[in-house]
Amino acid sequence: MIERHRGLAVSLAARFSGRGEEMDDLIQVALIGLTKAVDRYDPDRGTAITTFATATILGELKRHFRDRAWAVRPPRRVHELFLRVQPVLDELRQELGRSPRIDEVAVRVGAAAEEVLEAIEAGSRRAATSLDAAPFDERVRPIASTLGAEDERFAGIDDHLSVQPLLARLPEREREIICLRFFTGLSQSEIAERVGMSQMHVSRLLTRTLNRMRVWAADAAARN
Repeated sequence: MIERHRGLAVSLAARFSGRGEEMDDLIQVALIGLTKAVDRYDPDRGTAITTFATATILGELKRHFRDRAWAVRPPRRVHELFLRVQPVLDELRQELGRSPRIDEVAVRVGAAAEEVLEAIEAGSRRAATSLDAAPFDERVRPIASTLGAEDERFAGIDDHLSVQPLLARLPEREREIICLRFFTGLSQSEIAERVGMSQMHVSRLLTRTLNRMRVWAADAAARN
């Protein structure tokens, strides 16, 4: 039975050609559907084997496209409408001699224009575009060049959060000197001029304050 109806499976698979899948793969899927149809066929129900097999094979092909042939899987409703829209687009091109409008396609498939547009847009995104692929328009940059880079400042977030409570424990003058030195990036001489003390005094304060903060940090780590 399978060999006798192999041609039916191939012809049904051919309906789905040109949609990004190899014809050999489509034939394999169709033959799986034919095998299932033969296994499940009950002649006592009065349905012709070709009718039953056609429905089973088409269902298998549609499931293949819905479940495996999409880089981004759309909702079933959108995918099934896309499969209905595709042949209608071809039919209307032949009838009208031009590309059909969305509203014309919508009338033919019995769906809203917004739904047809959604299905067509989903179908155009079945395959993922390479990040390094050259754009068709030379004025448009490749996708990879529009992606963000890793922010090196993320690495310092934990340190920043750890230092905040230590700074809060410092006297105002010492906290100001630490911030000027390590957050603003001023030199010791610039800090001395800013706060009105000698560079030597600034140096001693920095050393003493940093040692105190190290002790506090060690105590906090031991408690945690």
